[in-house]
Amino acid sequence: MDFISKFLVVRNLIIFIRRYFNFFLFLVIEIFCLVLVFRNNNYQRATVLNSANRVTAGLYKKYNAIQYYFHLKAINDSLAVENDRLRNQLLRDFRTADTLADQVKEISDTAGRRKYLYMPARVVNNSVNTLVNYITIERGSEEGVTPNMAVISATGVAGIVRSVSDHYAVAISLLNKDSRISARLTRTGNFGSVRWNGRNPRYGTLTDIPRNVKVYKNDSVVTSGYSTIFPEGLLIGYVEGFTEQKSSNFHTIRIRFATDFYRLQYVSVIRNLMSEEQKKLEASVPHE
Repeated sequence: MDFISKFLVVRNLIIFIRRYFNFFLFLVIEIFCLVLVFRNNNYQRATVLNSANRVTAGLYKKYNAIQYYFHLKAINDSLAVENDRLRNQLLRDFRTADTLADQVKEISDTAGRRKYLYMPARVVNNSVNTLVNYITIERGSEEGVTPNMAVISATGVAGIVRSVSDHYAVAISLLNKDSRISARLTRTGNFGSVRWNGRNPRYGTLTDIPRNVKVYKNDSVVTSGYSTIFPEGLLIGYVEGFTEQKSSNFHTIRIRFATDFYRLQYVSVIRNLMSEEQKKLEASVPHE
């Protein structure tokens, strides 16, 4: 910066101070007076401190809200892991051995053996608008996923694994015309089959419930456990209503799915650790 430029800067600064000198003088005197008032009067000092604390608290609250928003993904990931850790501690997912005294020795090697294992997974693709909807999850064979494993959301049944790669898996959604899940009504205990109606992603149909069975609105529909895929008692949905056809001996029950497929972000994959033993035994029994 040359001499002329420096001179102009100083000149403009002097002109600015002269123009607003009275304002700056008033401001300094005002601040000085306020300091004297707050320093020598307890009431005014307490009032100012309280007001300052409220403003500061409000700013911190907004800052924390923004920070929380940007950490939601990490929070969701940790919650998914924690949910499956707790599920893996449920007693219902263990095979309880017979405790009769004369049989303890023979079965001691299987006492308390785990039957179901829950594994968290993130949804990376999900369709709801076709007749054959699928769910793609970020967990594959290298993370322990194989075909025919159950997939559930935090609120209910979501689908069944069909294809697996090293790090991804594709599950046939409950919203699929080919999906059939064995289910039962919790109040009566009657068993049937749940399928999607092919129209609204929030509703499905429970069939094979005899007409002489009393159906209750809002009754829970859960998995029956009559397969090697789903554990017993997982929520599928709730009874919305039913119709009766004279040509049929069964109810047609409309159910509301417990899983909101529009908001599916995290799921759990369920592995039945004893499925092969069950399948092998059932296959050895003659069917003729």
